[in-house]
Amino acid sequence: MSYDIAERPEEGEAITLADEETGELDVPENPIIPIIHGDGIGTDVGPAAQKVLDAAAEATGRSIAWMRVFAGESAREKYDENLPEETVEAFREFRVGIKGPLTTPVGSGFRSLNVALRKTLDLYANVRPTYHLDGVPSPVKNPEEMDMITFRENTEDVYAGIEWEAGTDEVERVREFVEDEMGFDSTIHDGPVGIGVKPISEFGSKRLIRQAINYAINNDRDSVTLVHKGNIMKFTEAAFRDWGYELAEEEYGDEVITEDELWDEYDGEQPDGTVVVKDRIADNMLQQLLTRTSDYSVIATMNLNGDYMSDAAGAQIGGLGIAPGINFGEGKALAEPVHGSAPKYAGEDKVNPTAMILSGREMLDYLGWNDAADLVRDAVEAQISEGRVTYDLERQREGATKLATSEFADEIVERIHDLA
Repeated sequence: MSYDIAERPEEGEAITLADEETGELDVPENPIIPIIHGDGIGTDVGPAAQKVLDAAAEATGRSIAWMRVFAGESAREKYDENLPEETVEAFREFRVGIKGPLTTPVGSGFRSLNVALRKTLDLYANVRPTYHLDGVPSPVKNPEEMDMITFRENTEDVYAGIEWEAGTDEVERVREFVEDEMGFDSTIHDGPVGIGVKPISEFGSKRLIRQAINYAINNDRDSVTLVHKGNIMKFTEAAFRDWGYELAEEEYGDEVITEDELWDEYDGEQPDGTVVVKDRIADNMLQQLLTRTSDYSVIATMNLNGDYMSDAAGAQIGGLGIAPGINFGEGKALAEPVHGSAPKYAGEDKVNPTAMILSGREMLDYLGWNDAADLVRDAVEAQISEGRVTYDLERQREGATKLATSEFADEIVERIHDLA
């Protein structure tokens, strides 16, 4: 398509879909990659991540043709709207991209642009890897035990956005329906009340869990844990769990066994080449992240649980300034850091760009550029381990050297050149 404001690079080729059934991509050596720098600190971390990803691509004989697109504050300046159709179409056409943080107001204003992009592009799996980098301060004794990846459903549950405001005619109609027609007469208190609906479908659950199991099989992970609150929410969260076990049995054969089978048939000795599917209650799982960290590898869960779970896991490895993320659909992906836009630090060239850089690493991995992805991780870890870091880490480490965002990125680029 043609673009009015965003500029399609003259150099570079589009990523195309090689196999519609599997979602396998045909990735050229010089792909066009759309990028949103983001709001607030996005103006700092976006360019920093670009530098590092360019260096990793070049060090492995490739190049990235960046296409700058806009959402949030930058889009309002250029288009007078928050999410221009050009931006959506760029991600749709070129299939793989990356974005910085976008501001979401609490309680009023427009709905989350992050959510809008995921839903519009049907990026149904929000994937958040959590692993510790040497040198990052952590509140736990053994942060290196955390090596987990959370697959969080991106289109249902609270992200469906079905709710009615207290005091409106609509909420009273819902209350009447629930109490009078459905018979839940003691459930809702008198007076003003907000009501929301939490949809969990077989379709949405199974495609998310399928992504998680496929990831575990393809990356030699030993387990997938279905996290839910099914002891209370028996027809939504318990259904998610049941559909997960059903999928495992129907589609994976001997590649996947359940935790019950592990003990009943194999006496706890996991056969080589298998993935164990198990489930945990969400509140208990938050405890086990701390007490039995190394027991968990891949998590598959619904939207709200996944937000809690991945943030709690992120705290164990040093916080959201380190935590990367990426969203998967069928043959498409959008990488993004977990952290927010922190507008008070915008333009100060001081914040930590690691989460954005490591989100880019996940993007490189998705492209199949595993060698470039490994260079990024190794260079970032070497940089942090040496104590040459941004202010957030410098203030927590004795003898560390404080660097600006841009300086931190420049030194990582040098390390990539040295490692290549």
